[in-house]
Amino acid sequence: MRKKVEFISGEHKLSGLLESPESDVKFYALFAHCFTCGKDIAAASRISRALVSKGIAVLRFDFTGLGNSDGDFANSNFSSNIQDLIAAADFLRAEYQAPRLLIGHSLGGAAVLGVAQHVEEATAVVTIGAPSDAAHVAHNFALHLDDIEKNGKAEVNLAGRVFTIEKQFLDDIKRYDTSHIGQLRKALLVMHSPVDSTVNISEAEKIYQAALHPKSFVSLDDADHLLTNKRDAEYAADVISSWVGRYIDDVPNTKQSVQTSSENTSSEKSNAVSDADSNSVVKGHVLVEEKNHKFTQHISTNSHYWLADEPESVGGNNMGPDPYEHLLAGLGACTAMTLRMYAVRKNLPVKHIKVELTHSRNYQQDCQQCENKTQGIEAIVRDISYVGELDAEQQARFLEIADKCPVHKTLHNNVTVVSRLVD
Repeated sequence: MRKKVEFISGEHKLSGLLESPESDVKFYALFAHCFTCGKDIAAASRISRALVSKGIAVLRFDFTGLGNSDGDFANSNFSSNIQDLIAAADFLRAEYQAPRLLIGHSLGGAAVLGVAQHVEEATAVVTIGAPSDAAHVAHNFALHLDDIEKNGKAEVNLAGRVFTIEKQFLDDIKRYDTSHIGQLRKALLVMHSPVDSTVNISEAEKIYQAALHPKSFVSLDDADHLLTNKRDAEYAADVISSWVGRYIDDVPNTKQSVQTSSENTSSEKSNAVSDADSNSVVKGHVLVEEKNHKFTQHISTNSHYWLADEPESVGGNNMGPDPYEHLLAGLGACTAMTLRMYAVRKNLPVKHIKVELTHSRNYQQDCQQCENKTQGIEAIVRDISYVGELDAEQQARFLEIADKCPVHKTLHNNVTVVSRLVD
């Protein structure tokens, strides 16, 4: 699922693309593209798509002055790249979940190393063909350095495109070194090609030596700097998704307390405070918390996490099943489990069980009359099918057993729902 997004960084509106798996999202990643590139460069798009196929949602965006983002590239610098990444992380934290994985390609790799300390929720960082410090990028326009120093700026040709590089850019990149790499306190994966002619592999060695454990290095063999070969990009994504599993659980702790929007100089932006260290959900309890102050909800148990939402047609983001779908899912799962237990106990030749359910009401219509007298669901239709050989008597008994599932019984009992306001 691809969704165009926009968010504010400083005084500029940045353009991004959020790609998410159709099923549950394991966690969110933030991708920083290479110098003068954009979010749609082949390496970024291919790696993102491959990670999405592994259940990881990825946000990639154009830095200030590039692609579809506002601003003038000539006025941007490495510091503004850092600011843009912080703004992107803030956007994810407020609207979805804070990124737990930071990925940077080329100078974007140096940028994620620099921004990692500002994204507390991130537990893993990946660099691909990255220099150890921002100043390394100056070799791309080494022939123009004297002109830039003398005239304050110069037009340089980078990968067939002309960019204006100002002296402030050179002054800015000189401010950064490798000292922050040793203070990451996050797992680090360094990926680099030994034949990279743009950023020598010695830069990867500098990053690796500066970092503390846990850290890993993976050679990209004969890949070029931009990973223009599709297989190289997909290999990088496969390695990242496998490696990161050691440091990020598939079920993220995403309990967040969301602050109301506050005014920030020239624009308003939503902020959220991570509560990753809050107490875990008690076994047997289900915790539901707002995710975006619209329809999307975090749902957590002591060992599982998922989302509830409404379709986009009624104002939701369609990031999870709606409330009635959850209700039907509970009944359907309980029905199939009960039937399987019965089939095993009676040694019935049933290879597969399928339960399809529908209800006759629309949650939105019901909710519009929330203040009126509560009315029950008019009908739930439960179609049960199976693969196997049962005679007529066994089929009749099979159907009877379906009505004995605990959730079915609960729905038919006069259940009392006790609601209490707590601090």
